Amino acid sequence: MSFPLWLVLWGAGLLVSIVVAVSVGAVAVPAETVLGVVANKLMPGTFETTWSKGREAIVWDIRFPRTLLAGLVGGGLALVGAVLQSVTRNPLADPHLLGISSGGAAGAILALLHTGLFVGLLTVPLMAFAGALVATLVVLAVTRFASATSADKLVLAGVAVSFVILSIANILIFLGDPRATHTVVFWMLGGLGLAQWNHLMYPLGILALTLPYLLIRSTDLNAMTIGDETATTLGIPVARFRLTVFVVGALITGVMVAFSGLIGFVGLMVPHIARFFVGGNYARVLPISLLLGAILLIWADIAARTLMAPEDMPIGIVTGLVGGVFFIILLRSRAQQ
Repeated sequence: MSFPLWLVLWGAGLLVSIVVAVSVGAVAVPAETVLGVVANKLMPGTFETTWSKGREAIVWDIRFPRTLLAGLVGGGLALVGAVLQSVTRNPLADPHLLGISSGGAAGAILALLHTGLFVGLLTVPLMAFAGALVATLVVLAVTRFASATSADKLVLAGVAVSFVILSIANILIFLGDPRATHTVVFWMLGGLGLAQWNHLMYPLGILALTLPYLLIRSTDLNAMTIGDETATTLGIPVARFRLTVFVVGALITGVMVAFSGLIGFVGLMVPHIARFFVGGNYARVLPISLLLGAILLIWADIAARTLMAPEDMPIGIVTGLVGGVFFIILLRSRAQQ
């Protein structure tokens, strides 16, 4: 199947997933009601109002922004996983495994429990980005210090740094206000229940800024998968480009983590699935990863909301279970090569 058809297919799958996600829950809402509410909000008077104010509030104020946030976060994390797998030449690379997500979490916890929102709503994403960037730089420093130049050792360094940073995050929780820590603990497990319309501009904005850059550099990402020597021969400043990609990945991850908490393995799984459909060309892998990541996290959120209804299970539990199994299968497939 051609690449444009894959784009259309998964784009349609994303739209269907959004409608399903808004429809299901403790209070079921028919799909036609969902479409009617959204259409009337975007273009008032499009449909005759046959639904209650309560259902309209459920659709527009609660479930729709939550579903859009799930799509943005899933797409963003999948995008980061794809580019990290290129510049590290490691199919196991992922913002969670490399400690970037943990750094973002620690930064956000510091803002929520200790520094306060000193620049308003921007404080949490800014602190999360700072934490993710620090974690990225620490991982790079550890790999250089330990002469861990191989791709496998880079992941091991990331896992080690992730444990250290999570310990620091736990200390911050322990020292914080006990009345607020229960919210942060739930957030540490990953959750989208606090989604609001005014939150969406940040993950949407960061994707709008970074996706064009990554698409423009897709040829360089293809070269990086072959090796540093080949990339250098093609005129790519390897060290600077790798650092730039890590900073861009930290920026995306930090913003996503600030509004969703720790969600692991999306960046690990989705790029492999994307390459299965469209091959290894990053001009194709990046947009398909974005769409598949959005779809995956939306369905993970559906599972989180329905498996233990009316309780709202942390979404990180769902992605952890699925991603852990995927990780084992991926290790097995690599061992057989």
